[in-house]
Amino acid sequence: MNTANNNNNRYRALGVYVALIVIIMMAFILYEGMQEKKTDTSYTETQFEEALKGDNVLSVLITQAKAVPTGEVTVTLKGDTAEKKFFTADTKIIMQKMVDNGFKNYHTKAVPVDSWWVMLLPNLIIFGIIFIFYIVMTGQMAAGGGGGGSKMMNFGKSRAKMTTGDVKGINFSKVAGLREEKEDLEELVDFLRSPQKYTQLGARIPKGVLLVGPPGTGKTLLAKAVAGEAGVPFFSMSGSDFVEMFVGVGASRVRDLFEEAKKHAPCIVFIDEIDAVARRRGTGMGGGHDEREQTLNQLLVEMDGFGENEGIIVMAATNRVDILDPAILRPGRFDRKVYVGRPDVRGREEILQVHAKNKPLGDDVDLQQVAQTTAGFTGADLENLLNEGAILAAKESRAYLNQADIKAAFVKVGIGAEKKSRIITDKEKKITAYHESGHALLFHLLPDVGPVYSVSIIPTGPGAAGYTMPLPEKDEMFNSKRRMLNDIVVTLGGRAAEELIFDDITTGASQDIKQATKVARSMVTKYGMSENVGLINYNNDDDEVFIGRDLAHTRAYGENVAATIDKEIKSIIDDSYVKAKNILNENEGILHRCAALLLEKEKINRDEFEALFEG
Repeated sequence: MNTANNNNNRYRALGVYVALIVIIMMAFILYEGMQEKKTDTSYTETQFEEALKGDNVLSVLITQAKAVPTGEVTVTLKGDTAEKKFFTADTKIIMQKMVDNGFKNYHTKAVPVDSWWVMLLPNLIIFGIIFIFYIVMTGQMAAGGGGGGSKMMNFGKSRAKMTTGDVKGINFSKVAGLREEKEDLEELVDFLRSPQKYTQLGARIPKGVLLVGPPGTGKTLLAKAVAGEAGVPFFSMSGSDFVEMFVGVGASRVRDLFEEAKKHAPCIVFIDEIDAVARRRGTGMGGGHDEREQTLNQLLVEMDGFGENEGIIVMAATNRVDILDPAILRPGRFDRKVYVGRPDVRGREEILQVHAKNKPLGDDVDLQQVAQTTAGFTGADLENLLNEGAILAAKESRAYLNQADIKAAFVKVGIGAEKKSRIITDKEKKITAYHESGHALLFHLLPDVGPVYSVSIIPTGPGAAGYTMPLPEKDEMFNSKRRMLNDIVVTLGGRAAEELIFDDITTGASQDIKQATKVARSMVTKYGMSENVGLINYNNDDDEVFIGRDLAHTRAYGENVAATIDKEIKSIIDDSYVKAKNILNENEGILHRCAALLLEKEKINRDEFEALFEG
């Protein structure tokens, strides 16, 4: 319906512009037609007399006003189609000269006198065109049209969209895998539905709820579900919609948003990606008069200032709570913080069931097994996984998804699309086979890091000649020192296998070295897992998200401590590398068999890999 109205408005505006162009063209033609033609001053009365004497004049027309003797003489010469004109002070003298030369083909006529309305008509047409143009433009600006004028008129207006019913059919029943989060927000919905149950006990309605969590975990979906459940007006807006290049526009939009919300209280105001406008003050290069800071100051005042905003609940979502201003996080503004984390295995299974409702699944599809293999996936990742699986099934012209489609999509989403057409030499393929076999053996032999899900020597991306994918058997909240050390050993297993088999090393382990160094540095500087460094946190990267702090960044420890940290990191890496080489040396036979199987099949699964150890 809205699309049809927009199209009608476009056609109506187009018709007005076409009509204006036609009117302007008609007025121009009419005005030009009424204007007198310019007199050709190159023809003179002397030339006319010579033409009379030479019998070269074909006809003459004398135009004369009644009150004066002056007039205009139009001459047509023999052999010349162009008319010649000249003015004379006395038309009787011209007529006498023609009689004296025996020329009789001349005519006279009086100058036409225009009425007053004909003389006024051109001016009226021009004024009318200007007036119609002004009415059309001001009408569009008042109606909030899409032209540049409307944008100028609406700079300070809020861009929030208000909904009053079910938001596309989304409610709490459509949100899976977030049980505790829904319980926190159900209290909010119950307060909006029956506030007297809480106010009679002296409870105050929360003024703000901040949804915090990694990208893709369902923060915006939860806000839509609250809007669908509450049955109250719901204003939604992005944090970036407040900020413009013009100073003061953001603060004006905040004021306009809350003024509109007061008219519809009780209601919910949802600001998505609030970190775009509520970033910590005094940390950038813009100073105190920065547009973003003015917008934040106005938001702080509206949420809990001198003004009363009873019945307005502000919800916001962000994945960077660490950079928000402390003033907006205090109780009275955002009273409740709901952490929306990555789902556990049960939550992932529920999310997969929701996204699989409209997808035909084959009999071999096991969503529970898919949930177990997707540790760390968010709701958006799981939706994308099933969508990629459906695309693969459609490419093969099948009417349903099978488990193989989901496994192929898992590799595509987690690592990248396999590039089977890429041509690599036999030597590179052999190096890659031993490199990935080194990773796989250590995944299998070391505790807390396996088992292996799939091993492949098919290139997947820039610089990735193969991959080894582990299969976490359960979700773990904490990471132990032994597990982190084993992770480093596994990460260095590819380089160790290259050196052990080929007595040479390649650049293929550069990403492995980077990852191992990152884990080792975190163990020493962040988690206190080094005896020589001790239980002191030397990791100060948390505040470097602002350019102002980054420029003024100073290290919180001296050169001696820095040298000790570097020494400890090197010790962890060296010990892990020696351990990886020793384990692979003890199992060199299995390493050769795994590499041979990879060279034969290019890709092996868990059962094929574990069968190598049974043999």
